[in-house]
Formats: sequence, structure tokens, C-alpha cells
Amino acid sequence: MVDATLCLLFRRPAVWLFVLCMPLLLSCTKSSTVSIKDVCSSLSSPCLLGKVLVQMSTNRGTITVEVDGDAAPVTAGNFVDLVKRGVYNGTVFNRVVKEPLPFVVQGGDPASADPKTLKSNFGKGIFIDPASGQARFIPFEVKLNTEDQPRYGQLITDPSDLLQLQLSHQSGSLAMQRSQAPDSASAEFYIALRPLPQLDGRYAVFGRVRKGLEVVDAIRQGDRIVNASLLMAKPTLNAVPMP
Repeated sequence: MVDATLCLLFRRPAVWLFVLCMPLLLSCTKSSTVSIKDVCSSLSSPCLLGKVLVQMSTNRGTITVEVDGDAAPVTAGNFVDLVKRGVYNGTVFNRVVKEPLPFVVQGGDPASADPKTLKSNFGKGIFIDPASGQARFIPFEVKLNTEDQPRYGQLITDPSDLLQLQLSHQSGSLAMQRSQAPDSASAEFYIALRPLPQLDGRYAVFGRVRKGLEVVDAIRQGDRIVNASLLMAKPTLNAVPMP
């Protein structure tokens, strides 16, 4: 396993303006790709370079997932940062859809770890950065095999582009849950229980289950992540100064 580098970024108030305006900026250019450096230097969450393994211990057993920072540096970096912070510890799998066909196992809402949170509110929480007191959202991110950089803030609908997705929804794929707005993902994630091509280009896939698919299949709604941790030797955190 190659050690990954987490690029820890300085926070600026302009980040929210950048994220909100990103789709408009992309639509005014010939290409919908933006350099990873530009995007990562404008966000309040780290970016991940390389791949890492994350172990999730649940009340049903242990799941090992590979998080892919090569194809999805922003999405993967956000997830790894939340794992390191312990955000996922004690959270609930609040949505498990297996009928009439297997669909997804979804969890990771930070609010679900709080015993005071009503079950009816599970799935509505977001990550609040304790340092700033602000909610963290990340842009929609997808990478094509034919392009050097990921695309941000723009859903993929062109059939020819969908065929070139570097990460697609296969059985065991790990992806970010979001609301209707493309750039609204925060902490919740899901694991696909079968190939779901209808979600390709609409939700950001950033990894896959490497071990424990049988545990994923056994998870029921209301089960919990007991602990999530990195399976790697001391990742390096590099501060990237803003220009």
C-alpha cells in the first residue's frame, strides 16, 4: 500500500463563494475540468493523494474499504479527514435498501452518533467543523479515463462520458450521499449492493470495499459503525499555503 499525502489547507471565507459559483465558472469555459491544485487550495478540507485503506468496525463485523485519492482527491480527502477526526465512530446506518432489489447501505450522519438525536432526524445531519463552527460541504467530483483532472460541480449525462468514468457504481462501491444540489455532500456515504449504473455521473464514487462484502450484506437499518480508522502508517499532513 502506497502511503498517501493529505494536503491540509488553510481556510478562507472566499471558499464558500468559490464552491457556490463553481458550476457557473465551469459552464463558461471550454472544459469542465479544473486543476486539482486550484480546487484543493480553495476548500477547507484536505485533499488525498494516493490510496489508503480504512477499516470500519461495525456491530455486524469488520469492513475494509479502499479510498481512492487518485480518482477523487477532494471526496477521498474529506472522508479520510472525517475518519481521522473520529466523526464516524458510533454513527448509524440509517438507510438500508434491499427490497425489491439490493440497492445501498447508507450511513455516516454525524448527528446519528448523538443519543439525543431522534431517529426521524437521522440522515439530515452534516459535519460542522469545530474550529470554524461552519458546515463543511464539498463539490461534486468525477474523473474520466480520458482526462488528467477530475471534473467538479457538474453532473455527467453524456453517454460517451459515462463510459469513461474512472470510478463507477459496482457492487461494493463507496460513494457520497448528497441532497439535490450537486455540491452538497458533507459526511454521509453509501455502499452499493449491486451495480447501479443509474447513479453513475450523478453521485461521486471515491472507493470500494476490499474486504467484508458479506458484512455489508448483513447490515440492517439501525446498525452502527463502532469505530473507523486508517490502516496505514502515520499519514503525512502537509500544509499548502494559499497564494
